[in-house]
Amino acid sequence: MINLPQQLSLSVNLNDDATFENFYAPAQTHNAMVVQGLREQLDGKGEAFIYLWGAPGCGLTHLLQAACHQAQELGLSAQYLPLRDLVGYAPDELFVGLEDLDLVCLDCLPSIAGRSDWELAIFNLYNRLREQGKRLLVAAEHSPRELEISLEDLRSRLQWGITYQVHSLGDEDKQQALQLRARARGLELGDDVAQYIIQRLPRDTNELFWQLQRLDHASLAEQRKLTIPFVKKVLAI
Repeated sequence: MINLPQQLSLSVNLNDDATFENFYAPAQTHNAMVVQGLREQLDGKGEAFIYLWGAPGCGLTHLLQAACHQAQELGLSAQYLPLRDLVGYAPDELFVGLEDLDLVCLDCLPSIAGRSDWELAIFNLYNRLREQGKRLLVAAEHSPRELEISLEDLRSRLQWGITYQVHSLGDEDKQQALQLRARARGLELGDDVAQYIIQRLPRDTNELFWQLQRLDHASLAEQRKLTIPFVKKVLAI
């Protein structure tokens, strides 16, 4: 992870839980193929430019941050940029020197759609990364053809690499994903408790994982196991 320009006084941090291992994608599923494609991008065996898209809560941010974590483990330099949070800054300043990195991840691409300065800056960044033989990973809620990009040259570039749609999970898979994440935190989350949580909280996986983090902290503080009464008390559900 590099430091962004000091004059922006901005810090972009990765979620420690965002790893490929923590992303629920059983073998032989479409999402497992997506994860494999991202691993191959970092190994140098796959496509240098990958475009991910999918519905809110499907795990796009998780995958981009997981790619950065994996890059660091491989000794590569990487930078994650959540465009939704950065759109108020000057893109040319943000993008200075990014072509020197091994991997650049741009999240929330629709946030800059229709903004000529951002669209041109991303177009130029794409070209610089390509010239240097580096990797670019971007994510959006829409496919490249559906994205409301005004700069046609950028729209064309976004379709040059591989496009993967990340599929949302059904309730049963969300339960498995929640239990996988709990095990990674050293928590025992039984089927009955996991089902109770999923039935009473929004189905968005980001929300589910955030509430699991709350339960983890409360469990540690009170030295309690995750039971339905304890979950009901902590989350007020």
